Amino acid sequence: MMKIRQFRYSSDNLGYVIYGEKSAVAIDGGAVEAILKFLDKNRLQLEFVANTHSHPDHTVGTRSLVSRSHAEYIDNNVLRRNKEIKLEGKKIEVYHTPGHTEDSLCFHVENLLITGDTLFNGTIGNCFTGDSDAFFESVRLLMGFPGDTLVYAGHDYVSMAMQFAKYLEPDNKDIAVFLRQYDSAHVRSRLADELKVNPYMRFNEESIISVLRKRGLPVETEEQRWHSLMSVE
Repeated sequence: MMKIRQFRYSSDNLGYVIYGEKSAVAIDGGAVEAILKFLDKNRLQLEFVANTHSHPDHTVGTRSLVSRSHAEYIDNNVLRRNKEIKLEGKKIEVYHTPGHTEDSLCFHVENLLITGDTLFNGTIGNCFTGDSDAFFESVRLLMGFPGDTLVYAGHDYVSMAMQFAKYLEPDNKDIAVFLRQYDSAHVRSRLADELKVNPYMRFNEESIISVLRKRGLPVETEEQRWHSLMSVE
């Protein structure tokens, strides 16, 4: 069974170590000192270092982790080509999820899903690529994972995300439930709960369609609803 440890660094960045009995992989390992201390305390060998995407707030610890642990760095192109990392016989699946950046990746093992800046808890990342169609396909891909999947994102934006969700759906009682479940010391959410509160996963819900229709935005197809939702401020 694979386990996960979350590390907060900077103001709201979240990095991760996925580990088994003896080995580990670090993803977006900006919290270098905390990660190395955790590995040493738990007698874990860091085998691999990887990133969800190439933005510097996510890659800031990569070089230091590699040099101090002698782990193997797996770059984005290799991850996209191989589509997996093997750790203690377990397969960590790698999905290319362009939208926030062209090189964005998500990592999935068992019921754990590390989403970087593609999917936050309660919202999504900015579409810096300008390719909203690709972002739509990436979000649709993630929506297809099982409901008990635990979403581990690249930043803690829960409070801001739920303010926007409440703005769009003031009568959505699941937002209050989502906030009660929030734990700043261990930020994650079930995908089933994301589908109840995250506006960018609710473009087929009548409450969201109604908001878009009232603003005079196209709502006839899923793609139209997605693009309309992306334009709402």
